[in-house]
Amino acid sequence: MTASTPGPTAPTPDPDLLYSEDEDALRAAVRALLTARSDAPTVIAGLETDAPYDSALWRALATDIGAAGLLVPEKLGGQGASAREAAVVLEELGRFVTPVPYLTSGVLAVTALLGCDTAQEDVATLLGALAEGRTVGVLALPLPTAPGAVPEATVRAEADGALTGRVTSVADAAAADVLLVLAQGPDGPALHAVEAGAEGVRTEPVTSLDLTRRLGHLAFEGARGRLLATGDRARAAVEHAVLTGAGLLASEQLGVAEWCLNETVRYTAERTQFGRPVGSFQALKHRMAALWLEVASARAAARNAADALAGDGPDAAVAVAVAQAYCAPVAVRAAEECVQLHGGIGMTWEHPAHLFLKRAKSDEVALGTPGRHRDGLAELVGLSAP
Repeated sequence: MTASTPGPTAPTPDPDLLYSEDEDALRAAVRALLTARSDAPTVIAGLETDAPYDSALWRALATDIGAAGLLVPEKLGGQGASAREAAVVLEELGRFVTPVPYLTSGVLAVTALLGCDTAQEDVATLLGALAEGRTVGVLALPLPTAPGAVPEATVRAEADGALTGRVTSVADAAAADVLLVLAQGPDGPALHAVEAGAEGVRTEPVTSLDLTRRLGHLAFEGARGRLLATGDRARAAVEHAVLTGAGLLASEQLGVAEWCLNETVRYTAERTQFGRPVGSFQALKHRMAALWLEVASARAAARNAADALAGDGPDAAVAVAVAQAYCAPVAVRAAEECVQLHGGIGMTWEHPAHLFLKRAKSDEVALGTPGRHRDGLAELVGLSAP
């Protein structure tokens, strides 16, 4: 082989879609916690208060189990795990529609900070605080922001560092202790950390469809923050955070769909009509069998995205686009079937079916709609529109 002849390309390893023993142990710990402290009546009762989330439950999940620091390296105070483990946590949170800021703080905010210079004291200190669960961070972007489509900053950083502008529809804005704000400054984009309670920061609550993940508008009126990254690095950090969040959101959608399918099968096996369980009727059997196949496929797509993100492979963006384009509609369909096949009880506030339908519909537009992900997938693999 001559020096000018390219060598053979290393084969891309096959994705590992199975769960490891450690991941199963993590799932068991998270599920036990949520079973005890995030059952449906508890979640519904919490929606009737002004509290954005159960702080005691968040401490147990984030600190005692260590979920908040899964994506943070050990040297920075985290668990040194990967997107695969974070995906397991999100599956369980989706299965219980638990209102805690894990996706926003433990995934989006953490990933954005990891894209900055972690040797910088402000970055390392904030990462450690997020990993310990004593601080909740929120990336100040509209919830529908899709990978590859982060909009131009709507916040302006003046020459003296003061931030002015507005960001709409930010998930968990009311829960945040620290806001990560992408602002356009005199020298280009820059990422700033701003205390949520600082002077010049105002959070306007929004009546959102999904009350388990509340939205808020953020207004900055001369607020001061700490500079974390500038230029291309700042924008790349935000872009990677959105990509990671979208990929792991598919696991939350999988958890939603699995609960809806299991609960529907359970209910139709117990509900009788004409002297027999309604689940024995052939038409309903067909509907639930078709849904089972879709959920099984969604599990493969979600696991593939998590595995690709964990390995930081070249096909991660493709895997994320496939997962979101497929899992979002499956979660919605599973939730709709759950409500309908429960009959009248499925339409009541007391039954949790509505929580899963609202989460599924909210997740369908979060971090990019299925249509936006299909368009992105076509661009990634070089397919032009007809």
